Amino acid sequence: MSESLTADVGRQGESASSPDAVSFANVEYTWSGSSPFTLAIADFKLARGEKLLLLGPSGSGKSTFLSLLAGIVVPGKGKIDVLGTDMARLSGAARDRFRVEHFGIIFQMFNLLPYGSLIDNVLLPLHFSRTRRDRARADGALDDVATDLLATLGIDRTVIATAKTANLSVGQQQRVAAARALIGAPQIIVADEPTSALDRNTEGAFLNLLFAQSGAAGASVIMVSHDESLARYFDRVVRLDDIAVATRGARSQ
Repeated sequence: MSESLTADVGRQGESASSPDAVSFANVEYTWSGSSPFTLAIADFKLARGEKLLLLGPSGSGKSTFLSLLAGIVVPGKGKIDVLGTDMARLSGAARDRFRVEHFGIIFQMFNLLPYGSLIDNVLLPLHFSRTRRDRARADGALDDVATDLLATLGIDRTVIATAKTANLSVGQQQRVAAARALIGAPQIIVADEPTSALDRNTEGAFLNLLFAQSGAAGASVIMVSHDESLARYFDRVVRLDDIAVATRGARSQ
């Protein structure tokens, strides 16, 4: 059985009955570079449709946690189950396909194409996932779907039609990044400090719009931040040091 078919069977079987979108069990990952770092997570779950805020200071292992969650790296020990699929059983290429089909990611620095149009940026993930492209097409022509999503997130339609991404404000860039993550209805939205450059009023408005769109699609949202004041917007708040043990330097066996 091919890896892609194995993943499909997992999504149709265990995935359909499990209340959790993500489950970590006895996970341990070690980065063995010039400054060795180990992150161990005994137990973590993200429910389907849940909005979860993961708090932790800089250097606490949040980026490593997100890399494990999204299958960018795999644990040396334990199991990470995402939508009924054991991520460690997939090859690197299969994990890449799984990630683009099922994850929408909002990066801290947005990672937009600076001289592309807003529509080009929003449609980018659909070039790599037929599944998301087909889901988006179910709502109409792709350019129209992207335009409507951007407008719903608060960008003027004149700006959508004429502007290049490099000329947008930080708040507008953030909304383009959110639309790119949301298009094609991925089941899990991962946001890495996406509000760090915004003031309080803009921050709250953005989160409310993000949750309205992700909620309409039934997606789970996990956002990592160091800002405890964001807690009021989420269903659940988890501190990374309550679920994970980070060890720096060589780890004894």
